[in-house]
Amino acid sequence: MKNILEQAQKIHGEIVSWRRYFHENAETHLDLPKTTAFVMSKLREFGYEPVEICKSGVLAMAGGKKPGKTFLIRGDMDALPIEEETDLPFKSKTGNMHACGHDFHTAMLLGAAKILKDNEDYVEGTVKLMFQPAEETLAGAKAMVAAGILENPKVDAAMMIHIFSGMPLPDRAVAFSGPGAVSATSDWFKINIKGKGGHGAMPHATIDPLNVAAHIHIALQEINAREIDPERAVVVTVGEMHGGSTGNIIPDTAFLQGTIRTFNDEVREFIKKRLVEISEGIGKTFRCEVTVDLFNSCPSVINDEELSKSIPAYTMELLGKERVLDLYSMTGKTQRMSGSEDFAFVSVEVPSLFLGISASVKVDGITYPQHHPKVVFDESILATGAAVYANSAIHWLKNH
Repeated sequence: MKNILEQAQKIHGEIVSWRRYFHENAETHLDLPKTTAFVMSKLREFGYEPVEICKSGVLAMAGGKKPGKTFLIRGDMDALPIEEETDLPFKSKTGNMHACGHDFHTAMLLGAAKILKDNEDYVEGTVKLMFQPAEETLAGAKAMVAAGILENPKVDAAMMIHIFSGMPLPDRAVAFSGPGAVSATSDWFKINIKGKGGHGAMPHATIDPLNVAAHIHIALQEINAREIDPERAVVVTVGEMHGGSTGNIIPDTAFLQGTIRTFNDEVREFIKKRLVEISEGIGKTFRCEVTVDLFNSCPSVINDEELSKSIPAYTMELLGKERVLDLYSMTGKTQRMSGSEDFAFVSVEVPSLFLGISASVKVDGITYPQHHPKVVFDESILATGAAVYANSAIHWLKNH
């Protein structure tokens, strides 16, 4: 088999062009018609028979000529509902933006698909390619698992790559976090407040939902500050507050919306319980009706111990030790992120691995983080990502 990194570098220009198409035509949630059509067209061009197993969820399989296990590699395809503020010549024209790098993930997985098809005779088993929608809304992986992505043939192990901007990592480094929980759980909440509106000059004749919203917002911060062991990592964030339409009218209703993140299931359930108790209690105190909706729940991604050893070793052989950071070996502890990742729905079913690639670019001296309208990513890592995907799958199957 030819050197996989060299093969990836030869198609680097193609991968860049694919990435720019996805970036310019950024789509969100499960509604990815252009992205899905492009991916399926390229896969057919490479010799695959891709299947859309759920809305915008594409499955293709490489190998299968030799007996063996099944290894899954995943790339998410959805963007964010953000208006882009970069000066890129391929700036998004849809009102959405690939501000989290999923255009990179999709292009890298397509690159890996091309490499795997060209090396299919060396695949000792089967590689499943999972092109996934709706990661940002935590719906896509769950939908693809429900549609049977992990069956027929049954998946034995899985991995994903995520690029990062603004993280304390060397340029273009491939980073491994170690075994155990590497992403936070996620639970979204919406607190609905119903009061009694009226004239702003006569507040005594109203029941003010904005007052209740303000008290709830402040009170929720006490969960972390006074009710959770400081050793436990917890985030309770209110990111949206709405109520009223003008300055001299007290509205009938208001709402707050936010998210809970933690790494411990017991703490997670405690926070959800207290969120409801505090919100409803404050509502009663100020005579408002308060209801709490919890949704978009997602567990943690759990890195498998064996994969946390084998995949870094394969990657060091591919790229050289200087490009690879085994953060667990360096620090003695698993590195975690407070963000959530819906690949968790795969990791609770099969041994899985999350790994990252540093792709930061400075814009006017500033390195913008992911989800920022001005973030720009380093395209030079695209061939690296494609090679790591393909190399990991081929070598894991060979050794198992």
